[in-house]
Amino acid sequence: MADTIEEFHEDFFNEVRAHADAAGRFLETAFLEQYGEWLIDAGEIATLDISQYATRTAAGAVRDRVDAYGGDPNDAEGVLSLAISDFNQDPAIAPLSQRDVASAFKKLEQFLTKALEPGFREQLEESSPGYGLAELISARKLGINRVRLFLISNRNLAASFKGIEASITAGIPVTYNVWDVGRLHRLVSSGRGKEDIQIDFEEQFGELLPCLPAHVGGDGYEAYLSVVPGQLLSRIYDQWGARLLEQNVRSFLQARGGVNKGIRNTILNDPSMFFAYNNGVTATAEEVETVIENGTTYIRRLTNLQIVNGGQTTASIFSASKKDKADLSRIFVQMKLSVVDPARATEVVPKISEFANSQNRVNAADFFANHPFHIRMEEFSRRIWAPAADGSFRQTKWFYERARGSYADARAYLTVAQRKRFDEEFPKVQSFAKTDLAKFEMAWEECPFLVSKGAQHTFAEYARLMGKRWEKDSDSVNEFYFRSVVAKAIVFRGLERNISEQQWYKDEGGYRAQLVAYTIAKLDQLIKARECVLDFDAIWKAQAIPVELARTMLDIAATIRSAVTQPGSTVANVTEWAKKQACWARVQDVAFALPEDIEGLLLDRHAKRAVAKDAKKAQKMDNGIEAQARVLQLGPALWKSAALFAAKHKLLSLSDHSLLAVAGKPGSFPNEKQSLRLVAALGELEERGFQKEQAIS
Repeated sequence: MADTIEEFHEDFFNEVRAHADAAGRFLETAFLEQYGEWLIDAGEIATLDISQYATRTAAGAVRDRVDAYGGDPNDAEGVLSLAISDFNQDPAIAPLSQRDVASAFKKLEQFLTKALEPGFREQLEESSPGYGLAELISARKLGINRVRLFLISNRNLAASFKGIEASITAGIPVTYNVWDVGRLHRLVSSGRGKEDIQIDFEEQFGELLPCLPAHVGGDGYEAYLSVVPGQLLSRIYDQWGARLLEQNVRSFLQARGGVNKGIRNTILNDPSMFFAYNNGVTATAEEVETVIENGTTYIRRLTNLQIVNGGQTTASIFSASKKDKADLSRIFVQMKLSVVDPARATEVVPKISEFANSQNRVNAADFFANHPFHIRMEEFSRRIWAPAADGSFRQTKWFYERARGSYADARAYLTVAQRKRFDEEFPKVQSFAKTDLAKFEMAWEECPFLVSKGAQHTFAEYARLMGKRWEKDSDSVNEFYFRSVVAKAIVFRGLERNISEQQWYKDEGGYRAQLVAYTIAKLDQLIKARECVLDFDAIWKAQAIPVELARTMLDIAATIRSAVTQPGSTVANVTEWAKKQACWARVQDVAFALPEDIEGLLLDRHAKRAVAKDAKKAQKMDNGIEAQARVLQLGPALWKSAALFAAKHKLLSLSDHSLLAVAGKPGSFPNEKQSLRLVAALGELEERGFQKEQAIS
């Protein structure tokens, strides 16, 4: 990652420009999308839907403006976010003054005020993004507890800026958030992907939190047990919201809904039994400051509190307080708090989250960020060369970002010459993150309404889907699958560019993201109706969309456009309409005949199954070779230690003990099948406490 803010600004500017060129975006739209991805990952905002609207005075000055919105007032928090973009196209960093900030927020405030006026909405064209957003705000006003205004800028905020105090606009509490290039730089370069959460119980809430130490000194582990008053937990969530939730738990709640009806009913109807019925929360923190008063230990401060189990409990308590005006005086929540070293937080916190949720309905797929699927996809992306595209003699690779920012990290500390070679091997336009992968795949799964809900919703559902497939048959994730994913990326991004170039899009604009997802889903529906599949391997080999396919997809987009962008009387906001299954049902009913010239790109299902079967065989062979290499790399000493550990704790089967004995002999050479069993046995022993690092040392 870039060291200085100037280097970061240059890298981010180039990234925005590359994204705009690759996707056919305006620079400001690309800037807002790229910035939004960081804010979503950091938990600052759940979604960020582009909805650009502005009016001007007779002199040409902007009077009111909005560029994007996020959040659903109907959810547990009842928070609506409105954003305004400030993209400076000068390659050098420009200053952002207090006056600039105040002017930007005034435009957002004026839009919010006008959105609640019936006369304002009646003046707008119903198909315009401004009308749809204004109608959404008006219709859901009663569910809005707070509005968060965001100024998103690539300029640098003046050091003298003191912030803006919360206010009331149109009777709704409003808070102000400035994200400048300096703040984004601190977020990204921290390597954590989020800002610190500092909780001072005495200063911020007027009370300390009593606790019991639950650790014995000297073993490197620190933990506490506490009973948290419901009112205090609600106030904490009110201030930090979904940022308190570990990322995988946050994705899970966004996909399934944050409020649990059973928890809510207990709060409202049987609050005295809440403590007995509820399992409480499991949480982590990077630092805990305690004090002892009159023999009782109290927590005074917490740094980076993360709720890893109990997200629904927390969200439901907050919702009951805000929406139902519930009395929380008899609500108490037990909390197990583990202190995690910041250097190991990104590794340990997700593991605690996984094990804490292991007995709940949050299964392995819900913890997809740590799933071996990603490791395999990353490995494929680093070694598989893509064919040279027409007109080029240079082969390249597609870079899979297992974690956000890994592409930038991979090239950050290279020399100028090394960076040039890296960029030639891994062009920026050929990088894709796991949220991109989910978007590509779920469009072809005929879930365009899900893709329209945003990256986190889409990823959570894709994680569950692929998690189940992995458990059933992990060998289906092979080189053939990787090539198909890349082909889908080529189709998705190519369609984005092609739609942007159409005159009908230039004339009316807007909703391209929704059109792309729905066009792909419609194409898949039509192909499946013929009992065929698209020949993704042909697209992989060409590294481009065939002309016939590109033309067909544009025809489909033009045909279904009205079904997607004209919701009718029931829903005024096109962005929200596209998130509904009713929209997909309407698009499914639109008639369209596939042209004959596309038939050469279709394969019957039997042909695909034959190719997939061969790919699975090859993957099984690769798995065996990799396992064999790992067994030999770890060495006889480790396997001997593993055998002693298994015998001492009476673990594993007799046949596994025999294999461990073989692997522990110098000069032994287990075959591929035996190596697969040895690696699996080692994993089981590690789950029971065996530490191979100590065994090796």
